[in-house]
Amino acid sequence: MADGPLDVAQVQAALDTFLDPESGRSITQMEQVSNLQVVGSNITLTLALTTLVAPIWEETRQRLEQTLREKLPGVSQIEIKLAVCERPPEKIGEIGLTAKCVIAVGSGKGGVGKSTIAASLAFGLKRAGCSVGLMDADVYGPSIPHLLGLDQRPEVVEKRLQPIRADGMPVMSMGFMVPKDEAVVWRGPMLHGAITQFLRDTEWGPLDYLVIDMPPGTGDIALTLSQLLPLSGAVIVCTPQDVALLDAVKAIAMFRKVNIPVLGLVENMSYFQCPDCDRRYEIFGHGGAQQRASQLDVPFLGEVPIQMPIRERGDAGQISGNFDDRESAPFLETICHRLASNLADSRRQEPPLPTLSVL
Repeated sequence: MADGPLDVAQVQAALDTFLDPESGRSITQMEQVSNLQVVGSNITLTLALTTLVAPIWEETRQRLEQTLREKLPGVSQIEIKLAVCERPPEKIGEIGLTAKCVIAVGSGKGGVGKSTIAASLAFGLKRAGCSVGLMDADVYGPSIPHLLGLDQRPEVVEKRLQPIRADGMPVMSMGFMVPKDEAVVWRGPMLHGAITQFLRDTEWGPLDYLVIDMPPGTGDIALTLSQLLPLSGAVIVCTPQDVALLDAVKAIAMFRKVNIPVLGLVENMSYFQCPDCDRRYEIFGHGGAQQRASQLDVPFLGEVPIQMPIRERGDAGQISGNFDDRESAPFLETICHRLASNLADSRRQEPPLPTLSVL
């Protein structure tokens, strides 16, 4: 196409080829483009995106601009404004949960920082602009209340459990139900009942993401979840050393066995950067999770180093503060971004979703 004035039809044809990151359908088909103006070789428009893909809003805007420049060589200036569009979640599973994505965070063994990563994932998605809930499914050793500094007891209103709020985010855990020093001694059917109640009877509200902190190992909680609702997938947390990687492989096999997609692997405690001498120590080795992820054809979501402030905030119930720390935040934000991006890629194969209304 020669340089010169553009017409709306040319721009519309280029927009038709660009896919919405949530639905995988054309942004024009999904009525997500508004205020389109073409003046000479300049283009201005508004692109509406859902909060589900909030972590990749700016990336999507840049990709659309790049697409328009590639398909319209005559274009000069492009101004793309972003707006929030509404696509409410539908009820999923036999328990009627209203969530677009349900993500289980698991590990093959305890002590790898799974709960810290689960809570950080929930806070990271929320801070990016998503509507998020966090459920602690580790009935025997619930850590989420401590990490978030919560000790309230949920109320029941009209037979619905009211979740405890952490910075506005709904949270549910067995740790809210029993004293901190009291052990939960239950058999499988009681575990199934508790998980079902947390999902079915909690007033979660409409969510983009429900993040579920799983118990360590390969127990029957994953089977319970797979029977109750369609999980979007699982994130596996491990440390770099071989013994942890062996258990992570078992966790991946377990999720695959119950038809839960594995969305990625996170390497926690990846290394230690000494704050005094700036020397790096790879205490548990390094890179093992990324290498194993490649071997198993599983996305690698990122690494998190050993940092004393992360541990200190967890002990103090202030884990959300990791995102205000310029040393810690980039690692956690990378994991959230890659997860949202990978989910957007996978959702492109799903059937068309309803049209949207711009807020």
